[in-house]
Amino acid sequence: SVHCWQIDDLTGFEDFNAKLSGGLAATGNAGGKPESVPEYFEHLEKALKLVPGKKKVAAHAVYLNNGGVNNIERDQIEPEHFTHWVEFAKKMGIGLDFNPTYFNHAKAEDGFTLSSRDEGIRQFWVEHGKRCRKIGAYFGKEMGQVCYTNHWIPDGYKDVTVDKLGPRE
Repeated sequence: SVHCWQIDDLTGFEDFNAKLSGGLAATGNAGGKPESVPEYFEHLEKALKLVPGKKKVAAHAVYLNNGGVNNIERDQIEPEHFTHWVEFAKKMGIGLDFNPTYFNHAKAEDGFTLSSRDEGIRQFWVEHGKRCRKIGAYFGKEMGQVCYTNHWIPDGYKDVTVDKLGPRE
């Protein structure tokens, strides 16, 4: 599976000018980064033609077809927001996998999503995960093959060494 974010350094389609957050190693400023959805798919098509063998693309939740609306919350996404991926995959003869996007969002700014102490934030991300599984099932059904839904959860203290002794003292 080729990760969809390799074409634009993880900016996605929610907002092409978004600043990345959440402890990511990507910067969102890759050279030659597409500035529109059609340009993104042109770049992806070209890249996939250079890769030999059978391929799948792992699409992230932030690569939705939001119809130009920047306020479709991640806990509200539906399979209908990802039909463009199915159309592209069928055209290219490739498969699809799917990834929730548990980062780069106001409700992930403190570094916690599914493990947030705030019940409202935690439930937001739980719903996002459920919807992403539904989208993965849609991909699998439409493509006639298994779609792996990869839940990468970046929660935690990435910049602080874990203190294993302090809590026990």
